[in-house]
Amino acid sequence: MILILVMVLIMASGCSIGYYSQSVSGHLSLMSSRVPIQDLLEDDNTSEDLKAKLRLVLQIREFASNALQLPENDSYKSYVELDRKHVVWNVVAAPEFSMELEKWCFLIVGCVNYRGYFSEQDAQAFAEELRTEGKDVFVPGVDAYSTLGWFDDPMLSTLIKRSEPRLAGLVFHELAHQLLYIKNDSAFNESFAKAVEIEGVRRWMQHRGTPKLSQLYEAQKQRDQQFVALVKNTSEKLKQLYAENLPQEVMRQKKAEIFQHMQQHYGQLKTNWQGYNGYDRWFGKDLNNAKLGTVGIYRNLVPAFQVLLQQHNGDLNAFYEAVKQLSKLPKEERLAELDKLLNTSLSTSGSLQ
Repeated sequence: MILILVMVLIMASGCSIGYYSQSVSGHLSLMSSRVPIQDLLEDDNTSEDLKAKLRLVLQIREFASNALQLPENDSYKSYVELDRKHVVWNVVAAPEFSMELEKWCFLIVGCVNYRGYFSEQDAQAFAEELRTEGKDVFVPGVDAYSTLGWFDDPMLSTLIKRSEPRLAGLVFHELAHQLLYIKNDSAFNESFAKAVEIEGVRRWMQHRGTPKLSQLYEAQKQRDQQFVALVKNTSEKLKQLYAENLPQEVMRQKKAEIFQHMQQHYGQLKTNWQGYNGYDRWFGKDLNNAKLGTVGIYRNLVPAFQVLLQQHNGDLNAFYEAVKQLSKLPKEERLAELDKLLNTSLSTSGSLQ
């Protein structure tokens, strides 16, 4: 399987071979560095702090398959210690006056709204090319990625220090991608995985029975919802602006004003959060169309999937089957069905998230 995948990638068109080469070499280097978690737990040289985290990972992994019906395989049963702060850097871009993200198409996975690099330098070099074309560009560091079941994905040192809810959410999210992924629809894939993540963490916290941690998680979830609402509201304002027939300089000025208003609103949110500053880094630089667009990909359709889960009375197997049936529809029909579910979520009292 590995050799077939590598040969398919390397046989890509000449103009893409450099990109595919770094993807293949970076990924295979990661896979060859895996160490079974059980071996590390039995190794006297493994620190007690790391052992505690690795035991938690195995518990989360078992819960994912037994309680959430997510794929049962060896993903997240091995560990890789990385020598860098992120495993991959994604390059995301959008036109200066559009909220539509650029797409790049690849073998195996189809078209997605980013290009991933194992080297930050390579990612920044490509990002600079896009900036010279006048694009809005965002280069986020990524702490994990899914191979969609082609390989057994390892737990990474970039993830291990996360809080328990965030660590569990990551595992549930990436395993959801292994359960279901369709080509050429990033919003569908990411929103589905995010919905599984949110529901999975909710059930995990109930399973753990840790009231204090649950309270902290609920507070963070509420802040996250307010952050997403602010991004969505700003994105809608920008879409309305870009639809106007205005001179470019006027458009740029109004665009800057919208982002300034967004910053001000964030300041008000921080006051309500008693000074919680966990989003400062996100707001610190590169506020542009591309950055806002990444939030939309992961979040806009989440309420639709949550309504679908609710309609199946929380039965995950029935929910997964319903999502699989949705995924088989032509894209326009699929979007129409998701819109109906979104409208249902808007009409219900309270947030499903």
